[in-house]
Order: sequence, then structure tokens, then C-alpha cells
Amino acid sequence: METISIGFIGGGRVTRILLKAFSNASKRFKQIQVFDPQEAVLGRLRSQFPEIVTSSSDISGAAGADIVFLAIHPPMMMESLDKIKGILNPNAILISLAPKFTIQKMSDALGGFSNIARINPSASSIINKGLNPVCYSAAMTVEMKALVQELMLPLGTLPEVAEPKIEAYAMVSAMGHTYFWPQIQKLHELAISFGMDESEAKAVIAEMLNGTSETLFNSGLSYAEVVDLVPVKPLTEVELTINGYYEEYLTALFNKIKA
Repeated sequence: METISIGFIGGGRVTRILLKAFSNASKRFKQIQVFDPQEAVLGRLRSQFPEIVTSSSDISGAAGADIVFLAIHPPMMMESLDKIKGILNPNAILISLAPKFTIQKMSDALGGFSNIARINPSASSIINKGLNPVCYSAAMTVEMKALVQELMLPLGTLPEVAEPKIEAYAMVSAMGHTYFWPQIQKLHELAISFGMDESEAKAVIAEMLNGTSETLFNSGLSYAEVVDLVPVKPLTEVELTINGYYEEYLTALFNKIKA
């Protein structure tokens, strides 16, 4: 990787996640360039990653790298693609980190450029334990795919999935953390109030959550049999309400990003 240059179009949170994952793994590149129109965003990045090259006015440096990340929100996608059209090296690889925009739509906007991959990084990638689904254009060679896999290895796992499933993964693996963090944090606070110390609470909750998913998915029991393993269920009365929120809010968001 030390002979490869990488560029980021956008310097927000997903760029910080990737740069931190690379830093944790001592990943070294020929150069890292970041473009973002907001100087405050770039200043935050420079303070954490002083080795990167940044610009708030010239997109050509980041867009001219060997591997270019589109780390932008969907509303800015078409404008950004128009800006980098003609700047991308024909042999470069473009990796979109955004939902909604298909490989074909990006390729059309770029005048036929087709070395494109889509990846949904998860927040856990910041500690090198993310689940980061990837799909590739038909034009991507075996060598190009291997380069992307090697590049993104520090993020965690990188399963190759069919492009129509990318938004489903975004809802589950990318946003899924947010569905549980508030509940886990509250349980953490309650555990301490019940008498556990900080280290005990963290260890117990982490092991319990791991065992919870293992039991549900790998015990060979049905859902009803799994639920029956614990006789006392203090939150039974609100389960239907919580599940209703999942159905209402997540389905609506999925339909929005899939449209």
C-alpha cells in the first residue's frame, strides 16, 4: 500500500472512521489527500491525522489519487461526480461510501468510468471490528478487487454482496448500532446503580450481548424456545410498542434510501 495514493471527497465522520482504522493498523500510503469545502472539517482532520494533505478549494488532488473515496451524503453526489469527471485517472478505483446511488448511475454521470465499488462502512470499523459489505462493478478485475480487499482489511470483515442488498446492509450493519447504543448505555448505568463497578458492568454486558446473539442464532432453538429460556421478562409489556417503532421508522427510512 505504500505505493498507492488515496483521496477522499468529503472529510466528515466516515472519512474519520476510515483514517482511524488505517492508523490503528499502521497502514501506510504514498499519500492521503482529503477535499472538503468546509475548512473547520479539514482542521479537525488535520489535528488528528497530521500526515494527510487537505484542501477546501481544489478537488483535483483527492480526485486524482489511485483510489478515490466518495465520502459524501447522497444530496451532494451528482454535484461531486460532475466535479471529478475528467479528473479521475482512467486506471483509478472509485469507492462510494454512500447509499442510494447505484454503480450504473455513478458510471453514467462520470461518462462511462466503470472501476467502481460501493462499500457501507460501519461505526465499529473505527476499532477495526466493523462489518463492511462491498459490491463491485462488472468492470472490476480480480486484481482490482484484491486491492480493495487488502486496502479495507483494517476495517474488519468485508463480505461481497449483491448491489441490490447494499441498502439493506446499510439499515442493519451501518445503522444498527444506533438502535442498541441507548439501551446498552442505560443498562450500563443501571448495572452500576445496582452495585457493579465500571469494569464489571462493561464486561458483563459485553459477554451477555455476545451470548444473546449466539443463543438466538446458533442454539438450534426456535425463537419461542429461546425466549422461554428466561422466565422473568420485565419489558414484556412494552415489546409490542418497541417493535412497532422498528417497523414504522426503519421501513420508512429503507424505502426512502432505496427509492
